[in-house]
Amino acid sequence: MTHISRRAFVGTGLGTVASLSPLSLASAQPSSLQDIGGSALTSPAATIYIAREVVTLDPVRERAAAVAVVGDRIGWVGSLEEVIAALGSQSYSIDRRFADKTIVPGFIAQHDHPVLAALTMSSEILAIEDWVTPGRTVKAVRDKRDFLERLSAAASAADNAEPLLSWGYHPAFYGDLTRADLDAMTTDRPVFVWARSCHEMILNSAALEQAKLTREVVEGFAATARRQSNFGEGRFWEQGLFAALPFIAGTIASPERLRTGLLLTRDYMHAKGITFGNEPGGILAKPVQNGVNSVFSSPDMPFRWSFMPDGKSIIDKVADDSQVILETEKLVSWYGGMTGMTTKQVKLFADGAIYSQLMQVREPYLDGHEGEWMTDREVFERAFRIYWDADYQIHVHVNGDAGLKRVLDTLEANLRRKPRHDHRTVLVHFAVSGADQVERIARLGAIVSGNPYYVSALADQYGKVGLGPERADAMVRLGDLDRAKIRWSLHSDMPMAPGDPLFLMWCAVNRLTASGRVASAQQRVSALDALRGVTIEAAWSLRMENEIGSITPGKRANLTILDANPLAVDPMEIRNIKVWGTVMEGRVLQADGATTLPDSGRVSVSVSNPAFDRSALAHALKAAYSGHPI
Repeated sequence: MTHISRRAFVGTGLGTVASLSPLSLASAQPSSLQDIGGSALTSPAATIYIAREVVTLDPVRERAAAVAVVGDRIGWVGSLEEVIAALGSQSYSIDRRFADKTIVPGFIAQHDHPVLAALTMSSEILAIEDWVTPGRTVKAVRDKRDFLERLSAAASAADNAEPLLSWGYHPAFYGDLTRADLDAMTTDRPVFVWARSCHEMILNSAALEQAKLTREVVEGFAATARRQSNFGEGRFWEQGLFAALPFIAGTIASPERLRTGLLLTRDYMHAKGITFGNEPGGILAKPVQNGVNSVFSSPDMPFRWSFMPDGKSIIDKVADDSQVILETEKLVSWYGGMTGMTTKQVKLFADGAIYSQLMQVREPYLDGHEGEWMTDREVFERAFRIYWDADYQIHVHVNGDAGLKRVLDTLEANLRRKPRHDHRTVLVHFAVSGADQVERIARLGAIVSGNPYYVSALADQYGKVGLGPERADAMVRLGDLDRAKIRWSLHSDMPMAPGDPLFLMWCAVNRLTASGRVASAQQRVSALDALRGVTIEAAWSLRMENEIGSITPGKRANLTILDANPLAVDPMEIRNIKVWGTVMEGRVLQADGATTLPDSGRVSVSVSNPAFDRSALAHALKAAYSGHPI
């Protein structure tokens, strides 16, 4: 039979083959008109979802009122009358529960970190921004006094014997926090404060005692770790935090805490309308991955999750170039059910982290400090070459304009050495860049996954400290990318930003800073482009545009159900739109608690397993340190 493409078939209109959906043709592949009629009669029943409006992001038909779903796939999109006509004699039911809702393509979390999110979400959140989590809303901390008062209330509200972990304190916003501050609150209950950047932790005296972190232990750390520890203040940062890891991991990253946090993270992401997620730089500790799988691989998960190999760690361990790809592909056996490994994609790292201002920049920082490289040039170039030659899509963490130059230099050298069509090299985060670099990105065929939250959270402060107002305001220059016709998507890097696609859209569309001003208005983007950034462009960046990202016949039936149309509301209201829930591969899942998601069971690792605890916390710290030398 002559192949009929999905778009060619849809484009012919209802007047030609009005009785069949593209799904019927694709599944039956009949050889005659008689066979076509027979295949329709035996097709499974369809469910037609009616909505106030369906925003498809499919250029063949951008707006509709009804979507027909057969099994886990989209069968037809159009008006109710058109869809019924297209189904012909195929049985169907009409579901009207979304009649006053807007249906958009299922949201995609292009770049998030489940383990780090789990450990932070299961803590006492006291951060620089509001966090709306299942069952509670945590308002942003106003100042240091507010932090200590709220932490003290949390410490008094539960069993004093149980350690208290808090996450979110930011010294650049509230000033330094020390052991003495925490001891003034309580000397009986162990208190661990994990800073917002996840690069620093402050312990009170009871926590130091419980962890057996004595002055003698700290004095025995290696030289750099010792310099990055202050026992008197109970502070451990950078290498000092990694040196303290074996002592604190059992409290911070036990299997029980991980499981609890993963369930919270699952429910949080579902409440935000996410139907597919991805972690670049996936877990390389099998027991920890098993713990994640115990929740995320369950058939009851409201979204699928993929893990992208951490190429830097693999390169560091494998000296033989010929064995790198083999070692990478061995990881595919680690996943199953609702988890999987990305196909021929890898994560590499260039320069330093945004929250610690260690990105590599072309013009000096205002205070004279220097950025850092996560990967030495020769190692980065080796890794890029090996994966490029194996036809991998390469995603690179890069935050500074000097870091971007190194990545683009390496990309261009490989393009000249071994040209590749549609390589889709992804520039991840894209914090500081130059207007002059945008043309080069376009010319080299790279794409961008940007984090628009950097502007909202950091532009005001970084305009005063480190970058200066011009560079700080121009961070994540999506407007320039648009004008250069460079494809881009949005991500949160959860928990570095709230894993909320509507909030990311709001950040990109408004570029409103913490003080309420607009930073670089020319870098704002339209609501339509922002919606594409958390749907079809996110799918494109993961090479999944033929499966997810738009409401198109033949794709997975992944839909996000909203109370309002984000393309029609005032741009300032985008983040306030309520998510009703999702349709995930044909399953209707309400997000307000009406759909009960199961506790997927306890991880199959003993609570007192020190190796698990250290591996879990090490992976979480590595995710937080992405692009930060450790």
